[in-house]
Amino acid sequence: MKNKLVHFKNNLLNKVKHIYETKYKILMLITFTILVLALVQIGLQYALTGDFVNKGITLKGGSTITIIKTDINTVELDSFLKDQFSNSEISDISVRTITSAGKTTSIAIDSAAQEEEQINALLDAVIKKEGLSKEDYSVEVMGASLGDSFFRQTMVAIAIAFLLMCLVVFAYFRSPAPSLMVIFCAFSDIVVPLAIFNLTGMKLSTAGIAAFLMLIGYSIDTDMLLTARVLKRKEGSMMDRVYGAIKTGLTMTGTTISAVVVALIFVQSEVIKQIMFILFIGLLTDIVMTWIQNVGLLRWYLEGKERLK
Repeated sequence: MKNKLVHFKNNLLNKVKHIYETKYKILMLITFTILVLALVQIGLQYALTGDFVNKGITLKGGSTITIIKTDINTVELDSFLKDQFSNSEISDISVRTITSAGKTTSIAIDSAAQEEEQINALLDAVIKKEGLSKEDYSVEVMGASLGDSFFRQTMVAIAIAFLLMCLVVFAYFRSPAPSLMVIFCAFSDIVVPLAIFNLTGMKLSTAGIAAFLMLIGYSIDTDMLLTARVLKRKEGSMMDRVYGAIKTGLTMTGTTISAVVVALIFVQSEVIKQIMFILFIGLLTDIVMTWIQNVGLLRWYLEGKERLK
């Protein structure tokens, strides 16, 4: 029985390797299709909403009602408020808990309400529902102009980070084609997770932007590892060097994914959860884009050079 299992495992591994080595252009086409679909989703998002991403109140403006009481049923309150204001101008209502050291310290009600009348209407509904006194809550308002300004600044920060990353890649490889491949795959590692994030309906916060900045670093690590192994080293065949890079890269990514999954399961903070969710999507995307797309582009490039010789 054990021998049969080992034989089956070896056969399956050999078939996967055969497809990976001989059908790399078809596999690469699949990654390009994913990237195109992601760009289409982002384009449609922009056409329909005026923004390429679902922005939270910290990025587009709104208000937050913070309630000190912790014995409130957040699910029930969230459902009540959404039903109550389903036909009003108040939108994007969400109720969340704020925790510290694993304990709930307060309840936060976020909404797109910025006008005083809208905030008072929402506040009155909450007070009647939960029987609050003035000492039980506080209200914070972020204007739309401030949110837009902050969003523009963070987009500039991401663009500068990406540009500096490009300069470092070009300085290291000193060759346009491999450098552009690394940059293209890093671009894919940002665009695809962004499209998936939009499809979830989640609202991007300032923490989410930090997660996308982290993704730039994570994605470039594996792309640089692969390209450096394949181009700089000479021992073994090209595929031997690719498999060596895969072993190292998947170990790096696997340990990071494990930590991210643990945080997703056990951490209660919504801020941390959003960061970890974006990193989780991005790391899975990086596996596909690095070890299929980037490998395929490198093989295509090196085989083309051999034919020219």
